[in-house]
Amino acid sequence: MILQDDKLAPPPYTPRRRTGNGPKLSDLPSSLLLQIVESMFLVEHTEDGLYEQRRTLYWLTTGLRLVNRGFYVACMHTLRSTYLESYFARIKPPYTSDPFPFSSTEATGSTESIKAPPIRSLQRETEVFDLFIALKAREDVWLDDTMLHLEKEDSFNDLFAVIQPRRRLEDLLRYYGLRYGSVTLSESPYHTQKAVSLSRLSISFSQRKVGLVLYTPATRTSRQQKTVIVECTRDKDEQLEVAAKKLAKGLCQWIAYRR
Repeated sequence: MILQDDKLAPPPYTPRRRTGNGPKLSDLPSSLLLQIVESMFLVEHTEDGLYEQRRTLYWLTTGLRLVNRGFYVACMHTLRSTYLESYFARIKPPYTSDPFPFSSTEATGSTESIKAPPIRSLQRETEVFDLFIALKAREDVWLDDTMLHLEKEDSFNDLFAVIQPRRRLEDLLRYYGLRYGSVTLSESPYHTQKAVSLSRLSISFSQRKVGLVLYTPATRTSRQQKTVIVECTRDKDEQLEVAAKKLAKGLCQWIAYRR
């Protein structure tokens, strides 16, 4: 065999360059992501099937919804529709509830435009509902794993005795405040001669008294401060709508006094 030294060597290997970005999980349409999530619940309504369903709901809460924005929206759609009936069952009169986000101006009683982020809602009670979902999903799975686990009823009581009515009252304050013109959804400036930014307001709540708290932003020389600007007494069985109207009207008087 004769080797020719003058023969050219083969060219060095170079990996092929991709001309564009490949498909990503985040590129899937929301309808397809929702279909993927819902397909996980095609189980028989037996004891074993319900056990697996509760574990799947817990996994949606602690794992899948954290993958990306699309899966978060799909998982929360499924979780909220699943646990809504259990959530409403814990609302006791005279309290009311409306945890779902809204996107129309009709829900505010005002024509002021609303630009709410698609995930975080202006509806503050939605946060309470999501906390209930996380707590309920965890408690159901732990109760399945061992008979020694005792459901933490105190945690549910904290949600529905204090946090839920307070957040619901803040949503009602937004509704009546926008109607009376004492609340604005704009964050800058945080208050004017006519209205106060909703982001600077919160409510202190008890069975006998409610208060409207104004947060003053921190500066270079001072920390953030909170001041109770309106305070009203309430009966134990008084509806939250009545208390919200009192606070909204009291805010109007506070603004008029500061002019």
